[in-house]
Amino acid sequence: MNRRTFLMGSATAAAALASTPALDAQTQAGGATHEPMRLSIMAYSFHGLLAEGKMDVFGYLESCKYRYHLDAADLWSGSKGFLLSTEEDYLKKVRDALDERELTLADLAVDYAELWVNDAAQREKFNQNGMAHLKANVILGAKFVRFDAGGERGKNEWTNEQFDFIVKRYREYAQFAHDHGFKIGAENHWGPEAWWPSMQKLYKAVNHPAFGISCHFAGWAGTPADKDLADREAAPWVCHTHIPWNLTEGPLVEKMTNLRNAGYQGYYSVEHHSAKAEYAEVGLQLAKVRAVLQSWRTGGTGDPSTKPPAARPGAPR
Repeated sequence: MNRRTFLMGSATAAAALASTPALDAQTQAGGATHEPMRLSIMAYSFHGLLAEGKMDVFGYLESCKYRYHLDAADLWSGSKGFLLSTEEDYLKKVRDALDERELTLADLAVDYAELWVNDAAQREKFNQNGMAHLKANVILGAKFVRFDAGGERGKNEWTNEQFDFIVKRYREYAQFAHDHGFKIGAENHWGPEAWWPSMQKLYKAVNHPAFGISCHFAGWAGTPADKDLADREAAPWVCHTHIPWNLTEGPLVEKMTNLRNAGYQGYYSVEHHSAKAEYAEVGLQLAKVRAVLQSWRTGGTGDPSTKPPAARPGAPR
């Protein structure tokens, strides 16, 4: 075939394609649904490396981007956390590092800012820390900022005084967040916020569009049935999530599907706790969550595709 014949054939083929109705995105992708791979890693997952002086916030961001090939990060701020300051110059360096790596900041988890502690002076100190982080996030740009509600550890309910105070302060924080384009909320971490009836009461009382829940899988208090109910009923209100190791070894698909069915738009963030072999362990944990998202993206149910071939329906024997 000479060049003239080839070009004529190419032109004919192009014309035929142009006259053919456009294929929908799913057909062109061979059945893929194009669901985004919204993955991140809670920075606390590397608290062992942080304590040993082997990682800082910039190393964490580098790992998210180039070791784990993510497009999002999930920062942890506390007395021993990754965010060392709320000073503007430092925050701009962190934001620049996020932008340079084209990373979205999915979440900023703030410790030592719980809304209620019994000591009034300490409560005000925590409030100042909370406000400092709200202002910091105007620079950092996290989609969601987590503040624990506080209260009494080991208790499932707040007193009336505690509850009224917590609701009022969350509303103040939520209005600031709303005015600056992000959301804030509680996490089912400890105390009454980990008891679903109390968290549900709190969410309804705050009643603000910028207030939501960070759901720590397996973090609810109560019986297994209580926890399952909480996961299902809280799903429409969840803005962010943390997935521990034991859940990736257990009912991971079920828990993630609860959120998917509720139209969840946040990130699926893994959180590792062992402080040992963190690079490898976090990679294993992340791979299991990634496999669920990949299954959904290609039209699957989320069930792992890593079973031996003979265990999959229709597989050759």
